[in-house]
Amino acid sequence: MTNPTPRLALVADRSAAVRSHARVPGLLDALATREQLVLDAYWISTEDAGAPGALDGFDAVWLLPGSPYRSADGALAAVRTARERRIPFLGTCAGFQHTVLEYARHVCGMAGAAHGELDPAGAELVVVSLSCSLVGHEGVVRTTPGSLAERVLGATRTVERYHCGYGLNEAYLDRLRAGGLRFSGADDSGEQRILELPEDVHPFFLASLFQPELAGDGTRAHPMIRALAAAAVAHTARAAVSVAS
Repeated sequence: MTNPTPRLALVADRSAAVRSHARVPGLLDALATREQLVLDAYWISTEDAGAPGALDGFDAVWLLPGSPYRSADGALAAVRTARERRIPFLGTCAGFQHTVLEYARHVCGMAGAAHGELDPAGAELVVVSLSCSLVGHEGVVRTTPGSLAERVLGATRTVERYHCGYGLNEAYLDRLRAGGLRFSGADDSGEQRILELPEDVHPFFLASLFQPELAGDGTRAHPMIRALAAAAVAHTARAAVSVAS
């Protein structure tokens, strides 16, 4: 029996003005033609993502850039749904920031956790303005040996592209780690750029402050995007076996 085509939720407030959004259709075509990883992709606005059942039936969730989102609550709901239901997940740029925020609030018990762009007077600013903006920046990221990030990227050193002005408040790093979140990629100054969950907790949960969708000329998908697609295929296969049994 042939498994159905995996369904990918692209969570973002789609805009032609956001370069990463414009890159996605070509990257999906590249996945299909170069990697034989065919996905049935749907754009879901952050306003819709928080509705009950919005992500039902999806095999992967990609929380794309575009902060401030029209609905931060919807973005956080997408992260939480993927995390709790063990749906393969990738968050990039603002997706990384909101993953940190969701985990702080709902796993680490930090009810006052806030994002500095959305609530600069928040009690616990786990996401803050970067001391040096990364808008248009390219830089080295070093991955933790043995991590999911290292396996996906195939290297302990990579050069990635950014377009962001906010990132993790390192003052909360130990607390987030104590709650089970793994930080598996950092720049040369030691600031965290990749996070993940252990594979015994979640089959594929990865987020980066950089934007893998901006890598290269857009004709070949970045390893993180290929890995998400492969995880979606595996999720579909598991679901098919579960239904058959």
